[in-house]
Amino acid sequence: MKKYTFLVFHRDYEPFLEQLRELGVVHITQKAAGLVENDERLQAALQHEDELRKLLKQGAPDQLLNERSNIQQRIVDAQTAAQQVAVWGDFDAARIAALKEAGYTLRFFACSTNAYNEEWGIKLNETGGKTYFVLVETPASQDSEISELLEKATEIPLPQKSEKQCLLEIEHLKGLLAAAEARIEAWQIANIEDIKQQLTEARQQIDWQRVTLSTDQLADGALCLFEGFCPIDKEPELNAMLAEAQVYFEETDPQKEDATPIKLHNNWFVKLFEPLTGMYGWPNYHEFDPTPILGPCFLLFFALCIGDCGYGLMLTLVGYLILKGKLKIEMFDGLGGIIMALGVGSTVIGYLMGTFFGVDIYRAEWFPESAKALMFNNLGVNGKIGEYDVMMVLALVIGVVHIILAMTIKAISYTKRNGFKNTVSTWGWLLLIVGGICTAILAMTFSLPTETVKWILIGIGAISALGIFVFNTPERNPLINIGAGLWDTYGMTTGLLGDVLSYIRLYALGLAGGMLGAAFNQLGTQVLGENPNVGTWVGFILIVTFGHVLNLLMACLGAFVHPLRLSFVEYFKNAGYEGSGKLYNPFKK
Repeated sequence: MKKYTFLVFHRDYEPFLEQLRELGVVHITQKAAGLVENDERLQAALQHEDELRKLLKQGAPDQLLNERSNIQQRIVDAQTAAQQVAVWGDFDAARIAALKEAGYTLRFFACSTNAYNEEWGIKLNETGGKTYFVLVETPASQDSEISELLEKATEIPLPQKSEKQCLLEIEHLKGLLAAAEARIEAWQIANIEDIKQQLTEARQQIDWQRVTLSTDQLADGALCLFEGFCPIDKEPELNAMLAEAQVYFEETDPQKEDATPIKLHNNWFVKLFEPLTGMYGWPNYHEFDPTPILGPCFLLFFALCIGDCGYGLMLTLVGYLILKGKLKIEMFDGLGGIIMALGVGSTVIGYLMGTFFGVDIYRAEWFPESAKALMFNNLGVNGKIGEYDVMMVLALVIGVVHIILAMTIKAISYTKRNGFKNTVSTWGWLLLIVGGICTAILAMTFSLPTETVKWILIGIGAISALGIFVFNTPERNPLINIGAGLWDTYGMTTGLLGDVLSYIRLYALGLAGGMLGAAFNQLGTQVLGENPNVGTWVGFILIVTFGHVLNLLMACLGAFVHPLRLSFVEYFKNAGYEGSGKLYNPFKK
């Protein structure tokens, strides 16, 4: 990026802004949000934008939507009423009222079928363990008989409409609903494109107002001063335009204190994971973009947590369908590519872990022996390294490598930004940890003499101690540096141990998912039995399908949250990542 400072005569200010917007390559620096967002005109424009966005999302005005909603509710009420009166059969409320005037009152009751007495009245229906009957009450009826009936049955007020009438009302309401839907569709055809255009204009107006509010007025308003940033590859276009414009400008390199925007340059694969970086915060101009490391590591962690190649194949299929627009899920809109990548990774890692829909294919006789050669169970002795499961050891090794990678990036990044003398302590810790691990590996691999190993470790320890305890802050008193080094040692020792142990979750989640999948398989097999028939096969399919879908959904939730935590906490903390940057957003149409 290059920083530009523009000084424009007030008469040329708006024409010059229009030229910049037409060119669309300059990210104009805005003042603090509180100084800009509190402007009344901007607030009104933002409110108007929200209203347009809401209208576009709803797809119709509130009046039309409320009309449709009211009709839908009336249909539900009518359906409920139809269900309630269905037990009474077809009747005419007017004729029942006429009978009452003639001295014959019909009273409707319900009681449990076991308690029903045929002498109570005329049975109309029997369903759901209840009997529904009607009592014809005349002037000669005895009160004692009715009082006995009321103790064992419940009198039900008869609705004013029969089931047949309710069904006719439902059909009428469905016609009204179709008309309401047609009005909404007609409104959308007539207005949606216009609203989209209004929304575009509103956004451009908001951008314009933010730019003008971020411009300083000098010399009693005669001069306008503002700043912006332009990518180096766009400089020729901007400089050609400025050569013709009647404005004064300065071009400089961005400084530390500048709010320089960033423009990420990643390949198609890494771009899939940029939304994850954005969830934490974009890198500032002087930081490394963490996405090239975050993406592959998150993919690996996610796959280890899923731990099943069958689930991986399902995710791959879902991602492909979303990517091609065959499957519409609003919350996953635009994420088909990353879901597909995670599915492919889970398929490969699940195969290496030897699990397919909860089945241990490493021990399955029907699975080809040649295909088992690459599986993790071949590591160590019978899938164990010492007394520990190979996947548990692998998870810890991945954690150590991940944290060392973070510390290396931190050391390089801090050196680039602050100079080597101000990052001696960081390099000291990196040398101590990496040097110690490499020495241990070399000693075990090549059987180095004990004396040689001792002197290597002494050398590494001495050099690291100088960086950590003596030269951590060169300008400061050495005694203070030693105290700071001791405190840093306590924090690093406890912190690193906890960070590394956090990676066991990769092993635990994969193990839990595999065990739960196997449990559903076992339950389905028990239902199937030794002599299966159509009924047991249906039960088996239902249990296995429901179980694995449920297990996959839970596994995906854990496989998203926990790798994200390992990236945002363990990795970013040890990498010294701040994530306080802002994406390059040029002022343009």
